[in-house]
Formats: sequence, C-alpha cells, structure tokens
Amino acid sequence: MSDYKGEGGKDMARSLDAKTLMDRLLDDEEIALIDVREAGVFGHRHAYLAVNIPLSRLEMRISDLVPRKSVRLVVMDDGEGLAETAAGKLARWGYSDVSVLPGGVGAWEAAGFEVFSGINVPSKAFGEFVEHTYDTPRLEASDLKAKLDAGEDLVILDSRPMSEFEKMNIPGGIDAPGAELVYRAGAMAPDPNTTVVVNCAGRTRSIIGAQSLINAGLPNKVYALKDGTMGWHLAGFDLEHGNTRKAPAPAGEAAEAARRRAEKVAERFRVEKIDKETLDRFRAERNERSLFLLDVRDADEVAAGRLADAIPAAGGQVVQATDEYIGVRKARIVLCDDQAVRAVMTASWLVQMGWRDVYVYESFDLEVLAGTPHRPQIPDLDGGIQALDLDAGERIVAEGAQAIDVDSSLAFRDKGHLPGALHVQRARLAEASKNLPQASAYVLCSEDGVLARLAAADLKMFVNSDIYVLKGGTAAWRAAGKPLDFGLERALLAPTDHYLRAYDRQGGVEDAMRAYLSWEIELINQIEREPAAHFRCYS
Repeated sequence: MSDYKGEGGKDMARSLDAKTLMDRLLDDEEIALIDVREAGVFGHRHAYLAVNIPLSRLEMRISDLVPRKSVRLVVMDDGEGLAETAAGKLARWGYSDVSVLPGGVGAWEAAGFEVFSGINVPSKAFGEFVEHTYDTPRLEASDLKAKLDAGEDLVILDSRPMSEFEKMNIPGGIDAPGAELVYRAGAMAPDPNTTVVVNCAGRTRSIIGAQSLINAGLPNKVYALKDGTMGWHLAGFDLEHGNTRKAPAPAGEAAEAARRRAEKVAERFRVEKIDKETLDRFRAERNERSLFLLDVRDADEVAAGRLADAIPAAGGQVVQATDEYIGVRKARIVLCDDQAVRAVMTASWLVQMGWRDVYVYESFDLEVLAGTPHRPQIPDLDGGIQALDLDAGERIVAEGAQAIDVDSSLAFRDKGHLPGALHVQRARLAEASKNLPQASAYVLCSEDGVLARLAAADLKMFVNSDIYVLKGGTAAWRAAGKPLDFGLERALLAPTDHYLRAYDRQGGVEDAMRAYLSWEIELINQIEREPAAHFRCYS
C-alpha cells in the first residue's frame, strides 16, 4: 500500500492492491467501492460490488450514495486516470479515508477475481438465485397468450415503474411496481380463483414480484411471466404502448389483508421494526455509521409529502437496482412506509440479499412531512456561470452561440435537444474541446440545468469564449413548447455514457434481447465464483 500525491503534492489517497480490497469487502466494517467510469464502459466489465458513479456525475450522486465522509472509500477505473481525479475531488469535499485501486478492473482481474458485465449485477444475480432456490412458478408467453385468448380469469400485474410501463406492456396489463404488488394485488384479484401473472421487461422483477405474492400468502395461483415483455415480443406477440393503467391503492378489508400478509413476511424473514427514538439515535450516529433512510412508497405519495431527510426509492426498484440507492456495504438501511407493507416486503428481500442492518420505521406518522422534492447536496455547483432565461438563450443561439448538451446521450436522442446543439459527455470535455466549432459563446444545457452548471465550470479551462447555462435546462425549454431536434447525429464523440438495454437500441433488438436473457440466466453460475456474493435462503 502506498500514497500518491494530488495537486501541489498534497496527500490525497492511498493506493490499495486488489487482494487487500477483497479482504476489506469481506470484513465486517463499512466500505464503499466506487467505479467512476461512464456507465457504458462500466457495463462491459467491472467488479461485482462496484457501484457506478461516473466522474461526470460524481458531484450529483456522491452525497446520496456515500453520505458518511469518514467511511472507507475505494475508487477504481480501468487504469485511465479517472480514479485519481475522482479521489482528488473527494478529498477536497471532505472524504477522509479515500483509496485508489491502481490499474482498476484490469488489476482486479489479474489478481484472479471475477469480472462481470451488465448493470445492477447483484440484484440481477439475486433474482436468478430466488428462482432457483424457491422454484418460482413461471408461465411461458405462449401459455399466457392461450389463456388470454380463451378468456380465462386472470390479471396481469406489471412490476415496473410507470415510466417503463407506458413505453410497452403486455395487453391488458396493469402497472403495480415491485413492492406495491403485495399491497395492491388483493384488491386487483379478490377472487382466489383468479390467476395472477407478474411481468417485467426481462426476468428479475417478474421473479421477485411473483415470489413476493407467494411469500405473502396470496391465495391465488401466481406465476412469473418467463422473460417478461422480451419473451412476449420474441414469441411474436404484439405489445401495447402508451398505457397508464395503474393498480389502485386498496381500502378497507383489502388493505387490512395486505398488512396481515406483510406481517407474516416480517415474521418469516425476521424483519426488525424501529420507533422514532431508535431512528433519531441512528440519525445522531450518522458520523459513525452510514444511514440510508429510504421512502419506498409509490412515487405520487412521496411527491405529496415525505420525511425531510428520506430519499425517494420506490421499493421494487431498490431490490431491482440496490446499487443505485445504497453505495456503502454494511450500512444501516431504514425503510419508510405509512402502510408497513411496501417497506416490509422490500426489507424481506434486502435481508435475503445479504444486507444485515435493515429496519422498517414504524412511527412514520409522527414525523413532519416535507412537501419539497429531494435535492442531493452538490459540491462545486456555484461555478460563477451566468444563467440565461429561455428567450435569451434562444436569441443568443440564433445569433451564433453554440449550444452544447451534456446530459445523457439517450435523453439527447429521444427526449430532444436545442436545435443545432452538440452532445458532449462532461467527463470527455477535454477530448471534445479539440473539435468544438469556434463560437463567440457557448450555451450549456442538461435536463434540469444542474449538470450543465458543473460542466460549464470545466469548459472554462478549454475555451476562451463566453460560457452560459440555460436556466431550467432542457426540461424548461421543452415545457415552454420551444423547438427540439432529435437523434444522435450531432454527438461530437461516440457516446459511452449508457450501457444500452435491448429496448434502447435502434437495430438488432431481438438479438440483444436474446443475449440479455442468456446473460441473466448465466449469472447464477458466475456468482458461484464470487466470494462477495452472500445470498441467504430461508425455509
């Protein structure tokens, strides 16, 4: 282990070898392993427990994913130098125990440790573990189609968030995301003779969703749709698009039944519940133990009011993508839900995934609810860049200023961008600046303007022209009905910021679906070689 020097020769972080890192991942102390490469690169090869926070968005995500600044924090890349840059930033923001893995994922692999492809790997692997361990009943797409054609009594519950459901769904499907299933399914299928089929886009949320209903003792026959909407599409069946059907919240006896079922799940999986006094103690101990206080209710409920210090985290997505909400291993996790159903179901799965200190907050109604959306703490946000209102931004671009969009390439392609805007990833501004067209001024844009403000301060180092940001970002531009262009033709560099899912692709979609499903199924074998995979089986 050795030190490396940051700017001015100041000690910024320690150098940590792969063997020592694995030992620390397996010990009993908290640790955060952060891979700062762009998501598209990360998705090709990474360590199992690495949490992806791209350098381009480090300021925006670090406070939520690694809230305790004294935690052991290890930064890695693939030897490109991004980790050292990130470590310097983290030290400047007050993180006091930062280490770097020299050589990154290449050194990790050379040390004999497993390297994974894909994203949300621990959650995806866990879904396969659940299916194998509990033999979750599954239904082929062709069998579901036959049941629908025969008019059988069944209900299809889609366990994805509404944003995904709206893009495509199984005909007749109703949206009931993840942890909402046990809460809402009884009201959607009050007759125990009604068959319940749970689907997602692929496998994980179908399996977890169906098994949740089975674990909760729903009296109906329950199946996971094998391979989800992908399996349906590959079988040659049509999907619906643009629907917003949503399972309603239960009332009366249906709500009570959901709570009784959740209570049985809590007993089986030993879900621990805490009161306000205990949560306040956890809050007071945040400098000694990392605390993740997650509100797992439906997004509309969270928007109406939440605990002031809770982070919105729809329950099904926490299980589906744990690494997008919890960046510290062995941390405390407290789940909030006024009905004690969504939180219990989420906790039951996190416990099985191997998380040790998971709690459900029972005194939700004693706290003052905040009506404002959650906003992470973002260091270095005030870069002294002038913000232009929409009309001024439109005028200056029309007069010859160059618009630069630094948001995700998929948002640039599909949600639209200012006419004539170039797409540049923030982490690659130095490379892109060599090919930027000369302009008297540059106007930077991102969806809400935050990433643009951070990138504008970086761009100062590479150009001498005036630099502005668009107030309210592209979202405000879109809401005002101003013109938009679409497509990726004006990307200055080939994007590396997304690990493309099958549905993100504009060609070869079916081949990508088959490859993805095969990858998911194979994970059950790959995690047998991973020392840090510790899933639990409950009889």
